[in-house]
Amino acid sequence: MELYLIRHGTTDWNAERRFQGAQDIELNSNGRELAGALGRRLDSINFDKIYSSPLIRAYETAALIRGHRNIPIIRDERLKELSFGKLEGMPYVQWIDTDHPRKYFFTEPAKYQPPEGGETFQQACDRTRDFVQKVLEEKDGKDGKTERVMLVAHGALLAALMCYLEGHGVDNFWGSGLKGNCEETIFSFDGKSWKKLSKDDEPRKNPYESDAKRA
Repeated sequence: MELYLIRHGTTDWNAERRFQGAQDIELNSNGRELAGALGRRLDSINFDKIYSSPLIRAYETAALIRGHRNIPIIRDERLKELSFGKLEGMPYVQWIDTDHPRKYFFTEPAKYQPPEGGETFQQACDRTRDFVQKVLEEKDGKDGKTERVMLVAHGALLAALMCYLEGHGVDNFWGSGLKGNCEETIFSFDGKSWKKLSKDDEPRKNPYESDAKRA
């Protein structure tokens, strides 16, 4: 199996540097342009199916990338963004300017504790692992062919998913950093283990600043 992981296009809340979480915020014009451009770049690559978060910003990104091609888009609740509870919509700067353990969100993820009603990193890791094992790994090669799959979701959600694919825990939750909007990361699965095929163009030691520059 070949798996393309893609973060959704930008929204107004990205531009305003707000935590979106489970809020159903649509793409803005820049986000649609980014998704369309990525679709044109990937137009010659044949995908068997596309999995998407049910949130509109991810689903619309998936639809724009698909374009004219007849590829099914399958929404799955396990791909919804990490919930930030009652503080969804809060600007990044207010999120980290606090004595609450949520301030460790980007810098020391092992110490992060969500606000009231929010999810822990481990909860996101658990549901993404369940998706990969039951939807991707169990079905890989069942029909006698190797599939190429696209998965469109969210920044923190994809970081949680890559914890499983890359075999590390929440202490290194962000890995090489938060991916930019409409950037892809490619993995392969040989029936036993996952291998990262793509390389990051640049190191992302500070995922907050990386995202702010791209918002």
